[in-house]
Amino acid sequence: MHTAIVTGASRGLGFELTRALLRDGRRVVIDARGARELEAARSELAEVGDVVAVRGNVTDPDHRAALVEAAGAELDLLVNNASVLGPSPQPPLADYPVHVLEHVYRVNVVAPLALAQLAIPRLPEGGRILNVTSDAAVEPYPGWGGYGSSKAALEQLTAILAAEHPALRIHAVDPGDMRTRMHQDAFPGEDISDRPPPSESVPGLLALIEGDHPSGRYRAAELAGAAA
Repeated sequence: MHTAIVTGASRGLGFELTRALLRDGRRVVIDARGARELEAARSELAEVGDVVAVRGNVTDPDHRAALVEAAGAELDLLVNNASVLGPSPQPPLADYPVHVLEHVYRVNVVAPLALAQLAIPRLPEGGRILNVTSDAAVEPYPGWGGYGSSKAALEQLTAILAAEHPALRIHAVDPGDMRTRMHQDAFPGEDISDRPPPSESVPGLLALIEGDHPSGRYRAAELAGAAA
């Protein structure tokens, strides 16, 4: 049975993508930091298919190793979805606490690369890595310097990994605006009920996972529209 790793899967996009992968017959290894949220997600997802939950933080080398070991020899997909926003409300770069920025980079840049380094030797030809990015990686939104620059770095790492591993499909995918806890944190006190639920971004991600798109950067909405 093909096996995927999806980080940050106790809620939001990671949870909805995992549900879709399970429905397609995959085995999925998920993680999250919170034990209660992770167990609740595992319990619900177990009704759909074969899911394994490993609690921990992606910045922890032992946790990353545990994820890859739990996936085993059938690993063919890694989805680096776990990320952090940083302070809320987000400060301008001139006032951004550097120690906090370092943490944002450890989660959003270093951890996905470190997990990819463990996964790549196990991936078969045509295996996939999806790194979840954002339009903040390419647009200079005031106040988004920490998160946006971390996603820009992730995109460059994605592009270089793809160039270095042409036998694999390595993608950066922008899921678009979603009605998630992180998005609410980015806009404290604002009504974000007009944003679509994360489930609407899943078809675009599945198009990359199941299709024949070359390595590169994609927007989930465009992929879903092309598939439709």
